[in-house]
Amino acid sequence: MSIKVTQELCIGCGACVSLCPDVFKINDAGKSEVISEENVACAKNAAESCPVQAIEVK
Repeated sequence: MSIKVTQELCIGCGACVSLCPDVFKINDAGKSEVISEENVACAKNAAESCPVQAIEVK
């Protein structure tokens, strides 16, 4: 499994960080980035909650 945040789509709303702080963080550019690929179930939930569909879980 891999988790990816498309930086061009991300608006930095922080929903993914709120749902999965062990998987995502807001970087210096104000966008989400993946910090761990351990919790795929949570990442899938965050992907479904992303308002701009910037998170991809394969």
